[in-house]
This record gives sequence, C-alpha cells and structure tokens, in this order.
Amino acid sequence: MNHDNVIDLRAGAQDVLRDVMVAGAKLMLAQAIEEEVLEFLDQHKDRRTEDGRSGVVRNGYLPERMVQTGVGPVPVRIPKTRVKDGGESAVFHSRLAPPYVRRAQSLDAALPWLYLKGVSTGDMSEALSALVGPDAKGLSASTVARLKSKWRQEYEAFRKEPLGDRRIVYVWADGVHSRCRGDESRLCALVVIGVDDQGAKHLLAVEDGVRESEQSWREVLLQLEARGMNAPELAVADGALGFWKAAREVWPGTKHQRCWVHKTANVLNRLPKSSQDKAKRMLRDIWQADDRRSAERAFDLFARTYRDKHPKAVENLERDRAALLAFYDFPAEHWGSIRTTNPIESTFGTIRHRMRRTKGCLTTEGTLHMIYKLGCAAEQGWRRMRGFKKLADVIAGVNFKDGVRVEDDVGGDPGQELETETLAA
Repeated sequence: MNHDNVIDLRAGAQDVLRDVMVAGAKLMLAQAIEEEVLEFLDQHKDRRTEDGRSGVVRNGYLPERMVQTGVGPVPVRIPKTRVKDGGESAVFHSRLAPPYVRRAQSLDAALPWLYLKGVSTGDMSEALSALVGPDAKGLSASTVARLKSKWRQEYEAFRKEPLGDRRIVYVWADGVHSRCRGDESRLCALVVIGVDDQGAKHLLAVEDGVRESEQSWREVLLQLEARGMNAPELAVADGALGFWKAAREVWPGTKHQRCWVHKTANVLNRLPKSSQDKAKRMLRDIWQADDRRSAERAFDLFARTYRDKHPKAVENLERDRAALLAFYDFPAEHWGSIRTTNPIESTFGTIRHRMRRTKGCLTTEGTLHMIYKLGCAAEQGWRRMRGFKKLADVIAGVNFKDGVRVEDDVGGDPGQELETETLAA
C-alpha cells in the first residue's frame, strides 16, 4: 500500500488521545480496585466480632495519590477496608496500586496495553500490571471475570439507554475497522455520535456491523429510533453507501453531508503522486470558500483541470457534489464540526493504528467493549459545540444561506462568520 496517498487522520489528535487515555485509565483502575475489594470481602465474609457482628469495616478512602505514567499522572483512590474478629486483623492492600507506588515502571507501554489488551480475556492481569510495574502481583482470575462481566453489563445497558429526553440535531456516523484474534474477517464497529440542542456531544451507538452494509446500518438506526431518538437535522458520514441507503429509509427528512476528509483521500487516491499536492490545495479551496457560489466556482475549476487526464478522480468528486456542499445551509459557526466526521476520527482513529501494530489481540466482544469504554472516557472531555445557541434555529427550520440567517443576510459578509480552520483529524 502506498502510504503517500493516505491522509493522516491521526494528526493533531495526540492531546485529545492523552486526555481520553488518562480518563480511561482512571476509570479502569477504579473499577479494578473495587473488584479487588469485593474479592477481599468474599475471602473474609465469615469473620465475626465477639458480639456476632460482621468483622468487615469500610471507612471511606485513603488520600488520593497520583501514579505517574507516560501520558501524565493518573489519580488513584484506595478504599479503607479492614477485617477484625477478635483475633488477627486483615487490612486491604491493592495489588494493582500497592502502598507508596508513585510511578509506573513501563511508562511507554502502560496505557496502550490497558486499552488494547486490558479488555482481552487472557491479558487483563498483564495489562494492569504494566501500570504499576513488573513486581506487582496480577489480578486473580475471579477478579478479572467480575471486572469483564461488569464492563459487559455496562455496554449492554448503554445499548438500551433511553434517548427520548434528548433532542439530537446533528449526528456523525462511521465504521471503525479492526482485525480480531482468531478471526480472519475484520470487525466493523458502527459508531454514531450526536450533538443535542444544548451543544453537548453524546456517544449514541457502538454496534457490530458487517462491512458497513445497508442492513447493518438499518439495524443500528432502527435501534436508535426504538430507544426514542428523533431523526436528526443533518447526518455526516463518509461514502459508505450502506449508511446513506439506511438513513434515507429510517430518517427520510434528514439532510446529508459527506465528510471532506474521506472525500479528499478518495479523490487523491485516483491521482498520481505528482499531482496530489496541487489537487489537495484545490480541494481545500472548495470547502474553505466563504460562500456556496465561490465553492461552486472552485469545484468547477477542479473538474476542468483534471477531467481530461484523470476522469475517475473528477467523477468521484462530482457524484457527491450536493452532499459535499450541504453545510452552507447551516450556521457558519457549525461548519468546522459538520464538514467532516472528525468527532469520530479523533476519538477512534488511533484504534486502527494500534490494532495494526498488535495484529488483532482482541476478540470481537472485547473490541466492542474497548471502543465503548474509550468512547465513554472521551465523552467526559468533549466540549460543547461552538455556536450552540443557533441549534435552536436549525431545529425551528430557519433558513440559512452561506451560514447566515436569510433575514439577516442584507449587506453582510458571510466570510466574517467563518473562521478558516485546518482540516484535521
């Protein structure tokens, strides 16, 4: 594969990824330590004091301490738990975060292992041990089983969570592909993220799909509908025909916006390397244009420049012309968010990279759980959408021309409403 023809969707996402992984590590450690406590209590469930009461005493938490990792400090809280029955007392000590441990021994590997092998059946103990060093004892089989069971329950609860109390305005949809252990086929996790009328982003769906087929996407959208979700005003996705066919059926009134990142990559892949830099600049002139008329002119210029020598590239671009320019009918403050599937790419794009390096270390179920947990951690750090107050206008059906309300578009300059942004993942 010629990697020179591929746009790097991971560029600029390192800060986001670092925050996501730290948040995920904190959540994972808290759950794992709680499972250790339950195992400790189960071992001493028969201990009684002299007056017959349970000998187990839980009294809050020890002071929080930070464990330094390769991506930053991760906070750890250890429950204060002890058992006393008139004889020897037993005090709970975490094997994952022993007393006085302040620094992970395997800094570079710790968090990637937590995410890529921590959800896997046989590698949980090794993964979590990486965070506190090779001398730390691993989790017992029963603790791992309980922890994995809890994640499974959380994922199943997420899939049934009611959505009727949210008014979803925009959605981003994409397939996250990865190869699973012991399976020659590739898992395609169908991911949907939405933004509500207050500008808050939500992870809505993570489902196992079949090559992003129409039937798989239809099932995902029908599940969202069954959970009470409304049809969004705009859907943003790549060129997967399965999603668009399903969206037309389930959400017939929803407008479509094709992702410019994916479209740029598709067009450049149909051009020789010598032409790609110029073509990329010309494509950028289209989606960065201040108004639709300027975008149309830039679109026509690209077509005239490359149609004779590279007709397949022009055909690939022109067949989605309307969907590529749909964002001009929405508030200019929202353009940076709705021109691409960046909310999904920036959160989950790194999974593809790490999956290739680990050569399929997870089962299908484990991969879905990992993607869900990563999404939950990312959701905590997602910022409110820029210009969120204008989402009410979008819901009300207010017309926008070149990003400006039609009734306000008198003598104005739409270009002032748009901050030129860098196409990034």
